[in-house]
Amino acid sequence: MLDSNTTHFSNPSTFILLGIPGLEAAHVWISIPFCTMYIPAILGNISILFIVKTEPSLHEPMYYFLCMLAVTDLVLYMSTVPKMLNIFWFNSREIDFSACLTQMYFVLVFSMMQSGILVAMALDRYVAICHPLRHSTILTNPLVAKIGLAVVLRCGIVVLPFPILARQWPYCRTNVIPQPYCAHIAVVNLACADTRVSSYYGLFVRVCVMGLDGIFIAVSYTQILRAIFSLPTKDTQLKTLGTCGSHVFVILAFYIPGLFMSLMHRFAQNVPLHFHVLIGNMYLLLPPVLNPIIYGVRTKQIRDRLLQLFTHKGA
Repeated sequence: MLDSNTTHFSNPSTFILLGIPGLEAAHVWISIPFCTMYIPAILGNISILFIVKTEPSLHEPMYYFLCMLAVTDLVLYMSTVPKMLNIFWFNSREIDFSACLTQMYFVLVFSMMQSGILVAMALDRYVAICHPLRHSTILTNPLVAKIGLAVVLRCGIVVLPFPILARQWPYCRTNVIPQPYCAHIAVVNLACADTRVSSYYGLFVRVCVMGLDGIFIAVSYTQILRAIFSLPTKDTQLKTLGTCGSHVFVILAFYIPGLFMSLMHRFAQNVPLHFHVLIGNMYLLLPPVLNPIIYGVRTKQIRDRLLQLFTHKGA
């Protein structure tokens, strides 16, 4: 099958997305968990946006950052999952060259934005716990808006070289991408040119941007834990620690699958390709499903508002 799509050309007009390579016959069954994640991810994140907008008690920096995370999750899902389901259900595998690079850009930008927003949330928790009396004067609405804008601009600018470089390369091997979406590394592997610049720049982004985000979050929580354990009573410590619980779970949902992916790529060389692809897709799509569930379950105001909405509908 690959031979029919393997031609010698410099700029393909389309790419062919294989879906899950080696498991094409099971695509309809594979679509079930993808669809099962898609619906709650869309409904959950829209619900978060609606509840925060309509509930005045949630008009605080932490929930504004949560709304930014919800928008990021929605865009990430809307830019990838519909095409995946088209592949699984209708065998619609072709994607325009420019559309592929656009999808790649969106996936990279909004994945990185998740990391930036988690840093902003860590800053909010640090100020709320270590400087509680100054929280409202430090994290004002204009500053929250500037932080959000800075996260968007940082990601948009830092990621821009990836599609620009990818557009310049000749593609003379094949136009078949063994993925259900245009993953950056999969597109890079198709180029018949020296792609070391992209590899080095990708390493720079991972270390200097994502790595620094992780360090900032770790430093913030070190200071937060020091402040919590200096509180006089156990009850106060537990209550204060509980205000960080949702954010900690979201951080773990973002970083642990990424760590698992990195270890698998390094040490699991004999693992079948379809397993790598499935795990990679879970890493991309799982956090947007978990984020609204974590905040919906652990945040009393959001949980109460959801119950109120469903109760009124039932009445």
